[in-house]
Amino acid sequence: MAGKQAMIFALDDTDHSFYALEWTLDHFFVTDSLFKLVIVHVKTTPTSVIGLAGPGTSDVLMLVETDIKKTAQRVCEKAKQLCNAKGVTGLEFDVVEGDARNVLCDAVDKHHASVLVMGSHGYGAFKRAVLGSVSDYCSHHARCSVMIVKKPKTKN
Repeated sequence: MAGKQAMIFALDDTDHSFYALEWTLDHFFVTDSLFKLVIVHVKTTPTSVIGLAGPGTSDVLMLVETDIKKTAQRVCEKAKQLCNAKGVTGLEFDVVEGDARNVLCDAVDKHHASVLVMGSHGYGAFKRAVLGSVSDYCSHHARCSVMIVKKPKTKN
């Protein structure tokens, strides 16, 4: 894998993210790829999940932390299985705690990535304004090209 450019793939536990991973594997890793794939999963911090303090908080934090770790393991294992099924090996996983926007931009710098790939959650304008958009932030701040893979809308 020497000499290959790094491709960072932002992975979370949503269907949109796994659709984007499968799309990326099908379009960039069908034959010998130019890229080394680095899958980055951002764990939320336990304190961001529960905004409380007081008696018993440490017990709750431990339970939440355990759940977050299990989710990260499950997400990474599912991604490994998908990659193996597509014949993609030699990938790297980074599981990092923090704000996804900063973690992904830092991963781009750390791996000297030439492209950052992520799925779109498909939020509407209001939800995007309230929650903020990781993809929007990264498209403006990451020091590489950013590709956002959108899951096609299903027709009702």
